[in-house]
Amino acid sequence: MAKEGGAGEREVEAPPPATGSIVWREDAGRFETPDSEAFLEYRLRSPAVMDMVHTYVPRSKRGQGLAARLCDAAFAHARGRGMRVVPTCSYISDTYLPRNPALEELVYKDQDPHPKPSSM
Repeated sequence: MAKEGGAGEREVEAPPPATGSIVWREDAGRFETPDSEAFLEYRLRSPAVMDMVHTYVPRSKRGQGLAARLCDAAFAHARGRGMRVVPTCSYISDTYLPRNPALEELVYKDQDPHPKPSSM
């Protein structure tokens, strides 16, 4: 679920709801914690393909599941908009996706026909 925020910010609930919220900063191409210290950076290759390029959590906040919560929000965003994902970030490709194999269906494959975004 997304809520409108100020100047290019939208709040995205990260599943499960008890984990708190993640802010979608569309203008910056990032999903981040409310304090902006932990983030997942993405680039749109097309309106239907999201390249998740970098995930960062500061040392002081590691071990709390923040990287996974950022990924949860980004993948939910992509799924809700009918997008494919390119997992360029090594955390996503090497750790997050193996722990969440059901999300492999969203991963962009070179042989995919040109995906079209949903009308959402």
